[in-house]
Amino acid sequence: MSTSAVDMDSVRAAPTPTCHMVAMPYPGRGHINSMMNFCKILASKKPDILVTFVVTEEWLGFIGPDPKPDNIRLASIPNVVPSELVRAADLNNFVEAAMTKIEAPTERLLDQLEPLPTVLVAEIFLFWAIGFGKRRNIPVALFWPMSASMFTVIQHFHLFAQNGHFPVDISARGEERVDYIPGISSTRLVDLLFSRNDGSNLQLLHRFLEAFSWLSKAQYLLFSSIYELESQANDVLKAEFPFPVYSIGPTIPFLDVAENISLASHDDSDLNYLEWLDCQPRSSVLYISMGSFLSISGAQMDELAAGLRDSGIRFLWVARDETIKLKEVCGDMGLVVPWSNQLRVLSHSSIGGFLTHCGWNSIQEGVFCGVPFLTFPIVADQMQNSKLIVEDWKIGWRVKEDVGAGSLVTREKIGGLVQNFMDLESDQVKEMRKRASEVQQICRRAIAEKGSSETNVSAFLRDISQCHGR
Repeated sequence: MSTSAVDMDSVRAAPTPTCHMVAMPYPGRGHINSMMNFCKILASKKPDILVTFVVTEEWLGFIGPDPKPDNIRLASIPNVVPSELVRAADLNNFVEAAMTKIEAPTERLLDQLEPLPTVLVAEIFLFWAIGFGKRRNIPVALFWPMSASMFTVIQHFHLFAQNGHFPVDISARGEERVDYIPGISSTRLVDLLFSRNDGSNLQLLHRFLEAFSWLSKAQYLLFSSIYELESQANDVLKAEFPFPVYSIGPTIPFLDVAENISLASHDDSDLNYLEWLDCQPRSSVLYISMGSFLSISGAQMDELAAGLRDSGIRFLWVARDETIKLKEVCGDMGLVVPWSNQLRVLSHSSIGGFLTHCGWNSIQEGVFCGVPFLTFPIVADQMQNSKLIVEDWKIGWRVKEDVGAGSLVTREKIGGLVQNFMDLESDQVKEMRKRASEVQQICRRAIAEKGSSETNVSAFLRDISQCHGR
């Protein structure tokens, strides 16, 4: 029996819930993790909700063994999109497939579910869920797994052309500031992805704008964002849409931290990095992770490794496929591993900073743990996220200042920057670390009882519970 059939048997076997929510993430690791964490939050607050989480067969194999509440079940569709390994090499074709080929098999699956869905939560890029919901009188909540600021930039993209900033030569004008996007403070053009006029970005932009054109037909909008950290952007968007807009972030596995649940899916030997961290002085280790998807160039990787070695700073580096090579270059001050439980690492007392590609999930985890950032954005929303960290929240520094996309950050610059960043006696570093602690408290208050995110999650649960029986 196939994986899909086995999963469907379990889908049909569930008891009738008070509310049956179907969650449909875009098929990428960060997207799936974000929505799954949100579903776990809902499931913990409302034990009588049933959540059916729909993924491709490939992703069912990846996440199937992970621990989850009994009221969350997995259902799969065939692998109609390229594999995860292909995604990084051909992002545009992957996006094209995800937005066009998932619809038909997902609709077939939804029509087979027992009990029938009472609400759909779909990532914005799977906007066709709105049509499905309308045809079957099922309300749809669209889920945005990035910052509210990035959402606002796309929502008001037309303003770039009106102000002569699209198309634009970034290499010549990248340092120009944009101050006309509602809810967004003054921003360099280079930090706004869709100001770039190249074929790849234009194709991606077209798909983003197509998805956003469906927004007004949804019944709810969910932001993986903390209201207080992006209040201006959130307020603008709440005023623009005729339906509830809920900020429900951070969508990270903080429940597992609170309950001391290990997320490790590797054997025990992989946890040696935690023992190593236990032996390091407080706030002395720089944690480095450039994400699970795209990566920096080989030449830049070499410069980063040499800079870290020359800095003399302790570090823990998660490098998926280049562990052996980097171990040889980096010397004995650091540890290079292929995987880590990132939230567990960031919450360790020996961690003093986070060098990151600025993926939104990583930023939320760093904020939750109160660590300052060194930012090295690569693509998509990551430049805007870096700007939030450095300019708006003032809890980090940029590693890459140059607007030239192909320019290298040298080992000399990296080594000096890391040394200064990890200097706990520096007044500038003390102020940044103090601010990171303040932002952490904002995050913790948002998810505490009666906090903004906790209140919004409860309000959304009330809304969708009233949908039962429609």
